[in-house]
Amino acid sequence: MTTRAARRWRPRSLLQLVLIAFLVVMLPLAVLMFQAAQALSELSRLADVSARQAVEETRRARTLGALALEMERRARQYAVLEQPSLLEIYSERLAEYRELLGLQQARLLPEDPDVAAQARQLDALAALPGLPLEAFRERLTEFPEFARRTEAIRQATNRRIDARIDSIRGRAQGVQVRLWWQTGALVSASLVMMLLFSWLIIRPVRQLERRILRIGSGARDEPPRPVQGPAELIKLDERLDWLASRLAELEAEKQQFLRHMSHELKTPLASVREGSALLADGVVGELTPQQLEILELIDGSGRELQRLIEQLLDYNLLQQSRRVEVERLDVATLVREVLAKHRLALSNKGMRVECFDGPVTWVLDRTATGHILDNLVSNAIAYGADGGELEIRARQRRDSLELEVANSGEPIAEVDRPRLFEAFYQGRTRRKGPLKGSGIGLSVAADCARLQEGELALVVDPRLAVCFRLTLPQAALPRDDHNRTPARMAGQDARS
Repeated sequence: MTTRAARRWRPRSLLQLVLIAFLVVMLPLAVLMFQAAQALSELSRLADVSARQAVEETRRARTLGALALEMERRARQYAVLEQPSLLEIYSERLAEYRELLGLQQARLLPEDPDVAAQARQLDALAALPGLPLEAFRERLTEFPEFARRTEAIRQATNRRIDARIDSIRGRAQGVQVRLWWQTGALVSASLVMMLLFSWLIIRPVRQLERRILRIGSGARDEPPRPVQGPAELIKLDERLDWLASRLAELEAEKQQFLRHMSHELKTPLASVREGSALLADGVVGELTPQQLEILELIDGSGRELQRLIEQLLDYNLLQQSRRVEVERLDVATLVREVLAKHRLALSNKGMRVECFDGPVTWVLDRTATGHILDNLVSNAIAYGADGGELEIRARQRRDSLELEVANSGEPIAEVDRPRLFEAFYQGRTRRKGPLKGSGIGLSVAADCARLQEGELALVVDPRLAVCFRLTLPQAALPRDDHNRTPARMAGQDARS
């Protein structure tokens, strides 16, 4: 049920997955922008209201001061001039003062003691117009205290406005801190979403990449996992399945073709070699020297053609099986066995052979190493100079063995060296003899070296024109051989 539910929510296409990823990643950022806009709008509204109130309250406090001064001036003028109109003006200013003081007390200073005392003093000052002149003049001493309280009210108003501004500033800082936290949280959420959707997109792509590498390397050891992802990538995975099966069919057809072709070539070749051998043995009578020479040419060409067919079979075998069977053996003995196979060809070529002395014991694959040495010696005979030199050397390093096969003759052209180990590639140097090579000998040798995690390379020799160096690491013995005492490995550069 969990797997089915997981499959339901998966997008059906790569475009849908990208669009969902874009929307989900942008959603936290949109929430952040919305909250930031709301916070800024609230702060802006609060600052605007506070500014209007501060202006109004400051103006009211200044007006109270002006009214207190006007009331004192009219009262003193009346005490001197005794004009009734001055008392009328005094009463009007007192009424205005009372109204503004009530607003200031209700909106800003509800518990201020100066405001309450000023309200009581206003009641006392309101009784001045009804007093006799002498009593009126005596009461004029109350106005300095009235002015002092008015100034105290103005200062209290300023302090309250400053406190309100500090409160707004603190609130703005709190909003800023909250926005920073929200920004960190939402951006982190967006980053996590981005990584998640990147993984959802990259995972099937990497699965496809591994499939392609497996197809290219020819690995068939385990069935691949089905790709999980958008429909386009699943369909591409199905196309890769079809491609892998098609390549397997073509590979099987190629191997079958090589087997059949090799068999069809070896059958008439065996008849030709058997017939030439019978003729050379004198079954049909004595042959003249010219006829014997022709038979030798036929037999030599047959041997060369058989060698090419065997190389083709070796190449086909390497493409099918890539396993090694390592053992501890004397490399000098293996080299002597290879040279024994080519003894007649070396004698006909007139080549002087110099080989290292044994024993040189190493853990390697006998068959693969024998193929390498056989191809290198065969190439030295085919391309080397008549009456030239062939040297086989061995050097033992701490963790590797180096075998060199060098011969005199024409050096390999620079243009051919990068493609020297490609299958079926033939360079500019012409092979000596009636038959042309197949171009797979060095490719087979390089594959045999790689099969043992080694390397076959063309190196520069200070004396001979062509030198191939085979470097083989120390291979791990099977478990049966781990309990055996390893033979002491010794090797030297020597010539026989």
